[in-house]
Amino acid sequence: MRAVVFSEPGRFRVTEVPDPVPGPRELVVRVEAVGICGTDIHVLDGEFAPTVYPIVPGHETSGIVEVVGSEVADFTPGDRVCVDPSLYCGECAFCSVGRANLCENWNGAGVARTDGSTAELVLTPARNVHHLDDSVDLALAALVEPLSCAIHGYDLLPRRMGEHYLVYGAGTMGLMMAQLAPRAGAASVTVVDLNTTRLEAARDVGLTQVARTAAECHRPGGWDTVIDCTGAVPAIEDGLGRVRRGGTFLQFGVAAGEARASYSPFRVYNDEITMVGSMAVLHSYARAVEMFTAGAIQAPAMVSHAFTLDDYGDAIDMFRAGTGRKLQVRPQSTSSVTLR
Repeated sequence: MRAVVFSEPGRFRVTEVPDPVPGPRELVVRVEAVGICGTDIHVLDGEFAPTVYPIVPGHETSGIVEVVGSEVADFTPGDRVCVDPSLYCGECAFCSVGRANLCENWNGAGVARTDGSTAELVLTPARNVHHLDDSVDLALAALVEPLSCAIHGYDLLPRRMGEHYLVYGAGTMGLMMAQLAPRAGAASVTVVDLNTTRLEAARDVGLTQVARTAAECHRPGGWDTVIDCTGAVPAIEDGLGRVRRGGTFLQFGVAAGEARASYSPFRVYNDEITMVGSMAVLHSYARAVEMFTAGAIQAPAMVSHAFTLDDYGDAIDMFRAGTGRKLQVRPQSTSSVTLR
């Protein structure tokens, strides 16, 4: 099969690799679509410490079951599916208390030590595979994985009905977090992003309170819940200052490992500010499948470009430039297309 391979930090190639062969409790999935995520860029740049090279990237996956292992009973070839990339040991101190996303031996397909899905085929444990309803657009279902991350973020919030939310960033994750906020009880949702093209995307998915900066918005006393989806220190520092007394700041965006942000410990103490971090997926993927199927997000408006494997370099360049919306690779396609 053909795949994108990160051979070492900063280098990749599109090449032939052996077709995967499933073990007794594994599946081989023919990949329909795989989303490009900021984590993929960190892995390519050698900034993600668990990564072992060479590795096939890609962890936002949908496709069709191609081959099933001898002990797999719940899937048959031809099934439409999406794939949870999370792999963990099940034995460490964190796994034993139900916090597998913090696993001491954590592994993620396309991220750490296991090949991902920017390929024609991907191998995965059967327990990580989820059926998709026939009504679901198979390519767009690659959005289920980032949606599962967003749901985990909401699981961690001490939320109440009728609160006001401020979201930094109108990329894929910011748009998802903002679209989920009304379902979590938000009375209002404000999205800010310096990129005006991304603000247009926010409007396209039904968000009406958008601005380049929070300073342009009128919310005396601040917002009950502020969510950073950028990982950018200036946005984080500004957002911490926008949390109202008794409110919550959620660090959802991925910052560089060496990044440092300044805040007032006295204000955190005096105003009883809750600061929360959210990392990856935890007991949320199956719920994401159900919410995606129910139309919880405006998926068609979120994917702007679909690339072939051969055009992977163009996709990476576009991602780095911050243009487009969600970018996907569709390994079975013969031509790259602009969708929006």
